[in-house]
Amino acid sequence: MRSGAKTAVVGAVFVVVAGGVGYGGLNLWNGVTGGDASVGTRSDDAPKTGPVTGDEVTATAKDFLAAWAAGESDRAAQLTNDPVTAGPAVLAYREGAKVSKVVITPGTPAGATVPFTVRATISYEGVAKDWSYASELTVVRGQTTGRPLVKWLPSVLHPKLTANGALRTGVSKTASVKAVDRNGVELTAEKYPSLGPVLDELRKRYGAKVDGTSGVETWIESGSESVADTTLLVLKKGRAGTLKTTIDVGVQAAAEKAVKSSGQAAVAAIEPSTGAIRAVANSPAGGFNTAFLGKQAPGSTMKIVTATMMMQHGLAMPDSKVECPAQVSWKGVPFHNLKNFKIDNGTLTQAFRRSCNTAFIKAIGPLSDKDIEDTELGETARDSFGIGQVWQVGVPAADGSVPESSGGETAASYIGQGKITMSALNVASLSATAKNGGFLQPYLVAKELDDRQFATADPLSDKVAEGLRAMMKATTTGEGTATEAMTGVPSPKGAKTGSAEVDGQSKSNSWFTGYSGDLAAAAVVESGGHGGDAAGPVVAQVLKAG
Repeated sequence: MRSGAKTAVVGAVFVVVAGGVGYGGLNLWNGVTGGDASVGTRSDDAPKTGPVTGDEVTATAKDFLAAWAAGESDRAAQLTNDPVTAGPAVLAYREGAKVSKVVITPGTPAGATVPFTVRATISYEGVAKDWSYASELTVVRGQTTGRPLVKWLPSVLHPKLTANGALRTGVSKTASVKAVDRNGVELTAEKYPSLGPVLDELRKRYGAKVDGTSGVETWIESGSESVADTTLLVLKKGRAGTLKTTIDVGVQAAAEKAVKSSGQAAVAAIEPSTGAIRAVANSPAGGFNTAFLGKQAPGSTMKIVTATMMMQHGLAMPDSKVECPAQVSWKGVPFHNLKNFKIDNGTLTQAFRRSCNTAFIKAIGPLSDKDIEDTELGETARDSFGIGQVWQVGVPAADGSVPESSGGETAASYIGQGKITMSALNVASLSATAKNGGFLQPYLVAKELDDRQFATADPLSDKVAEGLRAMMKATTTGEGTATEAMTGVPSPKGAKTGSAEVDGQSKSNSWFTGYSGDLAAAAVVESGGHGGDAAGPVVAQVLKAG
């Protein structure tokens, strides 16, 4: 008998449960090596081909889970299609996370995928606590051996574990924090799931600054300085310091609800008069913070910036006559309006409210009698809206980017395509700047807490600010593209819709930004189509909560 197998029997604390029966690691391993032709191949047989069978899926999953549960990392690794990576990972699961006992219960396979639940005990320096979660594995056929093998992914060990991550148990690297909203109401990831990664980052950055102390925890170490570690289990609480944020729980709750039924979506809300962030929500919740970190083409919401550039350079004012043909060509690149609509003898306000692409392209550059540089849009974005400057929000956030372009990309940038990238927070700030008459950098915690330097921008002239608000108001009335979505939103209000085409998507991303009173918001719904149809209702729901 091999020494590893003997250890599995003697230790007897790691078991896998199947059909209500507990199996020791030795017994299941012997099942693999005992010559069962349905789960293996003999040396004189040609490698099996074709999809794995149901019996192979069930047996392979059971054997792998037994080896893992028994702490037999080498054996578990050999049952995967990547033993070099899997072996150390399975070993680190027990040693890094301080797992003293684990029971794994396979569920009913769905094709080649087997769900399972893990019930473990974590022990660290006299402190122990139970830990449970669900994960899944998939069985594939080995390319060279033909054997059924577990497809190795770090998420097999825990659904939140990534290739660069590692499970750890010990004294937390960061002090405990009790984050509260603007009125002192506690914020938790359980109640507000989208705040999960935000709260983790706030704790990492500010725990010690608000006199919190560290507890004993199990966490996923992200392996990246830019990504916060994820707490999985608290064995012993530290003393939490209170950290006040700018979140408003009423607006946050509305934001969470609004994106939940919108597929892949993100929304952010800002107070224009201060720059304080009132809400951030993502669907799915608890993962990548798209609302802050997204880098997506903003579509026609960018026309807020383009219209500002046009007014600042004397190209057109809200009442100026502009051409809005069905199609235009810029240096050989064709552009058209949605369903090729056109406006005869219209104004800039009419072009803005109906989101006429061709008007914003034809009025600038080689198609007009007032040519401006390719860099002007980026300069307007930076100098008037703070886009492209460094935003010190309090947690990681994208700054937005409007890079220099040329040829057809310049025309595309005027309508929010090309190389331009923004997050929902960036686009919400566009509306906030228009409403306030000047840019105030969004923030989540007071800058005095860590002496952060906020980005600044030149205030809009009264004439430009009034022009933007007039056009955004017009977009919510009559034939405006935001009229339906903004129905019932209190005045004063304004909005801008956007649809951004993305390579590989059959439907464009839906964008919408607007303000009501002293609250501005923006949302993006991936593959949502027209801005007013998918993202519009999300923003409206948030604004009504303000």
